[in-house]
Amino acid sequence: MLELFTKLLFLYLPFQFALNPLSGVDLASARVFILLLFFYWFTQSLLQKKITLRLDLIFLLFFSFLFFTVLSLFWAENKSWGIRKIIFFFSILPIFFVIRYIFASSLEKTRQLLNFTLWGAFLASLLGIIQFLLQFLIPLNKLYSFWAILITPFLGQSFSQAVLSNPSWLVNIGGYTLLRATAFFPDPHMLAFYLNICATISLGMFLNVTKNKTSYNNPAPSWNLGRHLHLIFFLTLTLASFLTFSRGGYLGLLSGLVFFIILTFKSKFKKLLNNLRNIAILISIFLFFIAFFIIPNPVSNRLLSSFNLTEGSNIGRLDTWHQSFEIIKQNPLLGVGIGNYSLAIKPSADYREPIYSHNTFLDIAAETGIINLFLWVSVFLIAIFSFTRDFIRRKNYLSLSLAASLFGFSVHSLFETAIFSVHVLPLIILILALNKEKNETSSL
Repeated sequence: MLELFTKLLFLYLPFQFALNPLSGVDLASARVFILLLFFYWFTQSLLQKKITLRLDLIFLLFFSFLFFTVLSLFWAENKSWGIRKIIFFFSILPIFFVIRYIFASSLEKTRQLLNFTLWGAFLASLLGIIQFLLQFLIPLNKLYSFWAILITPFLGQSFSQAVLSNPSWLVNIGGYTLLRATAFFPDPHMLAFYLNICATISLGMFLNVTKNKTSYNNPAPSWNLGRHLHLIFFLTLTLASFLTFSRGGYLGLLSGLVFFIILTFKSKFKKLLNNLRNIAILISIFLFFIAFFIIPNPVSNRLLSSFNLTEGSNIGRLDTWHQSFEIIKQNPLLGVGIGNYSLAIKPSADYREPIYSHNTFLDIAAETGIINLFLWVSVFLIAIFSFTRDFIRRKNYLSLSLAASLFGFSVHSLFETAIFSVHVLPLIILILALNKEKNETSSL
């Protein structure tokens, strides 16, 4: 039962409703479900008189990161804001133990969990695509108003009001104002984080299935929906990610795919060139990307604008980064305290006012210090190395896709902060919990 409900949790993740237990308090229902799953697992373990923990580097470094995060609360100006952030972390973190206990030791169970996750992402991507296309059938102002009402049960009353008061749903492309794909996410950037992670994983699962059912010398003769389902997932998720018009998302997705392709070609390049169909596919992909950047289109224009330092939003982001560096210089080791960055920038700021570094690494360093930033980066480097090593040893494309998704997430994190997203953080915890780093097992 615990295994099934954990799968359903990740299927439900992009469609979760918000609870409103108190006035002004929005509580994502996934956080409640995670705690219920954890306490069920913990109770069952106590009844069996055995709690098994894998004390590897990922575990130790990640919990050291959380320790310094909690420690920063003691010098935070507004401790209540910091407590809310810490409560958020500790309402998501427990899923780490459940995944490690049930799924991490079994490749088949891991695939099943990720399949549930990808189905949820696929349905969310379809919703985002439909949302984007509706603006060509319905006047933009009416669609915007309708979606603002539709999104409220999924974000909560207070959070939805904060989102709508600082809208990022619209983008101007070539003089035209377009509604960006958001599905039931608060903004297109968080949707892009979520879709990019899942798209990269779906590519790895597709290649794993293809590797198991065919070979380069004896390719499958006909189309098979089951075998190509993950390819359909990948293409749909990628399209929806493009429709978010998140420039950081584009760079993150491309970085993850380049990471994936380089390591794949390194081990398979000679075999790829032995098959005419594969050569044709490679040439087609190459020509597609050349045409993509040569022929003007909204996506390429949006991506290329990322490198225009005179563009308004880029100037604003550079100014924000400069402010963050100044705060880090003043508080290098300990930061200003978790949840208190906005107060360091604007003493009169409201809790939900969107004041942050637009860079996960700067946010962590500014609020909790450079030591904690080092711990965070170390967790990702070790996890990426561990997954990559597993791919090299066993040619497991799923491991490579998990490494590539973390790499792409890290690149995207240079431009946005998603560690407080109830949609994105569980995915990161999921991936970290599945790592195969050498470990020491402790039974309590």
